[in-house]
Amino acid sequence: MANPKFSQLAETLIGSEIVRLGAMIKEKIKEGNHIYNYTIGDFDSTQFPIPGLLKEEIINAYNEGFTTYPAAEGELDLRKAVSSFIERKQGLQYSTNEILISNGGRPLIYSIFRSIVDKGDKVIYPVPSWNNNHYAHFTEAEHIRIETKPEHEFMPFANQIAPHIKGASLIALCSPLNPTGTVFAKEDLEAICDLVIAENNSRAEGEKKLYVMYDQIYCTLTFGHTIHHDPVSLRPEMKKYTVFVDGISKAFASTGVRVGWSMGPEALISKMKAINSHVGSWAPLAEQKATARFLNNENAVDEFLTYFKGEVSYRLTNLYKGFKQLQSEGFAVDAIEPEAAIYLTVKIDLKGKTTPEGLMIDKQEQVTEYVLNKAKLALVPFGYFGADKESCWYRISVGCCKKEEIVDVISNLREALKQLA
Repeated sequence: MANPKFSQLAETLIGSEIVRLGAMIKEKIKEGNHIYNYTIGDFDSTQFPIPGLLKEEIINAYNEGFTTYPAAEGELDLRKAVSSFIERKQGLQYSTNEILISNGGRPLIYSIFRSIVDKGDKVIYPVPSWNNNHYAHFTEAEHIRIETKPEHEFMPFANQIAPHIKGASLIALCSPLNPTGTVFAKEDLEAICDLVIAENNSRAEGEKKLYVMYDQIYCTLTFGHTIHHDPVSLRPEMKKYTVFVDGISKAFASTGVRVGWSMGPEALISKMKAINSHVGSWAPLAEQKATARFLNNENAVDEFLTYFKGEVSYRLTNLYKGFKQLQSEGFAVDAIEPEAAIYLTVKIDLKGKTTPEGLMIDKQEQVTEYVLNKAKLALVPFGYFGADKESCWYRISVGCCKKEEIVDVISNLREALKQLA
C-alpha cells in the first residue's frame, strides 16, 4: 500500500532532531553502554530537584481540590504573582491583563507566531537558535536567517538585521541564548531596539507593526559578572512591540511542572489567549496555584536560585576548563566561557582525521558519532539549531551532568582524540 498523503504542513515539517538523537542514545544505553548524555535541555531530578516549597504547594493544591479547568488567561493569583516577580527581578511593570499563562514556553511561542505572522511574512531569527526555523515553518513565513559567529559569541547584531527589516513582521530573539549560553551586550540589544522603533515609526497608520519575541526563559541563570538585558528596560518604547516568553521550567528546574508565561501588549496577549484557548494549552490548575504561592515567597525563591546557580555554574565552569585544557594540549577543540543558562558552547573539529578503523572523517555527523561511540559523550551539533549542518560547534547541556563525572568525561574525550590519526 502506498504511503498515505497528509497536509502540506505535516508532509514538510521536520521532527525534532534532538528527540531523534535522544532515541539513538537510549538505544545505546539499552545495549549496556554508559553514555554521558549532555544533549537534552532538561534536568536529572536526582541532581536538580524542584524547589521543596514548590513541590509541597503542588501537593497541597491537589489536596485542596484544584483539579478543574483554570481560567483561559491563567489564574489571577498567578498572574499577580508573576507581575510582582518580574518587577522584583527586572523592574518591569506589567498588569495582569498583559500576562498570559500557559503550560510552558512552547505554546506561547506558537501563539506568538500565529498571532503576528501571516503566510509569506518575513520572520528574522539568528542561527543557531532553538526551534525558530520550525515555528516559522508552521506559519509559512519567509525565513530570514541571521548567521552568527563564534567571535561574537553567536549573538546577532543590528547591522546584520537592518538589511532585512523592511516589511518584516517578527524578530525572534533569545537571551540567554539556547543553545549557546551567551547573552546580549547592552549596546548591541539597544541598537536592535532602535532599529525596531525607527522601523515602526516609519510604518503607516493601520499597517502591521514589527514585533520582537524575546525569549528570556533562562534570564535568572546568569553567572559571574554577566548581566541580563531586555528590550523594555533599555528602551521603554519597546513595550509596545515586545512580547516575552518566560516561566519556571529552567529557572527552577521545573520542566515537567509546565508553567510558563508571556508578558506583552494587552491587544496581542488577548489574541494569544484566544489561540491558546482553542489548543487547550493551559497549565494545570494545581500547578498554577502552587507556583503563585511559591513566587510570592521571596526568601524561598532567592534561596533556591542561589543554590541552583551555584550547582549549574560549577558544572559549566569545570567542563569549560576541561575543554580549554584539551585545547592547550594541542587537540582540535575549543569552548566559549559560559555566561548563562545551562549550556556550554564547545568546538570539536575533527574533519580530515582518520579513525582507528581507518575511516576518514569528512562530515560533521561522523564527528558526532565518533565522540558518542568512542568517548561515550552525547552532544547536540549546532546544525540541529538551524546552523550549517557542517558547523563544528556543539551544545553541552549540564542539566543531567553529575559533578563527579566531569573528570571522566574529559579523560574519555582525551583518549578518543588521541586515537585519531
